[in-house]
Amino acid sequence: MVVKLLNKPLTDSVVNHQPIGVFDSGMGGLSVLREIHHLLPFEDLIYIADSKYAPYGDQSADYVRQRANQIADFLLEQQIKVLVVACNTATADAVDALRDRFNIPIVGLEPAIKPAVNVSKTGVIGVLATQRTIESKRLHCLTLKHAAQTKVLAQACPGLVEKVEANHLDRYDTKQLIKQYTQPLLQQQVDTLILGCTHYLFLQDTIRQIVGEEVKIIETGKPVARQLQRILEQYKLLNASTHPATLCFYNSSHLKQHHNTMQHLWHHGIDINALSV
Repeated sequence: MVVKLLNKPLTDSVVNHQPIGVFDSGMGGLSVLREIHHLLPFEDLIYIADSKYAPYGDQSADYVRQRANQIADFLLEQQIKVLVVACNTATADAVDALRDRFNIPIVGLEPAIKPAVNVSKTGVIGVLATQRTIESKRLHCLTLKHAAQTKVLAQACPGLVEKVEANHLDRYDTKQLIKQYTQPLLQQQVDTLILGCTHYLFLQDTIRQIVGEEVKIIETGKPVARQLQRILEQYKLLNASTHPATLCFYNSSHLKQHHNTMQHLWHHGIDINALSV
């Protein structure tokens, strides 16, 4: 097999040792990166947090595509073998365009409508997401395809991404926002909540405190890691090395607060490189 990267044919043995690129509008995608690293511990990873321009959910689709293309260009310069778009909004607005441009496998995220429908007892599920994801054609199509007999309540959650980026995970004002967004859903008998933004996984414990133990919470980190593993196997791109993986972190924001949050969310000491694109 030959995989074409940056118009340069590479053999299997070379490509397999190339890193996997992962990016998000900010630090939410670290939740996906953690699952990838846990499942595929020998794969080198490059992670980009685009915190300077977060949240994508408040931007236009054209703007999101522009940022996604700029970041993908940078990652392709690092000779990645697979790209993971660890952002629901960027997946909704940009993943098709990225697949048209680049000749490498690209893994995207989407709200877990089908799994939520399968576990719901009341037939009422809620989606917590950014405004862009809520309005996206992708979410609409998923709902039509998998939830024709299910009531899907989509709730935009402005402000939650910023709370995660600021590391305000358990503050009173963060809890008040979560209550504001979840109480109307609970009043309509929602028994399953989809975390439709990777940032929200870092708020899962706080969300659980507010919605109670009876409500199922569905996230996409583990499924994305498993899908990535399947793609690596399908294209024979798994790294056969047993050496510890190299993880490289970038952030487009130079603010110390963002770097401190990134360190805290990863739970390990990491060096964070400045991204200039």
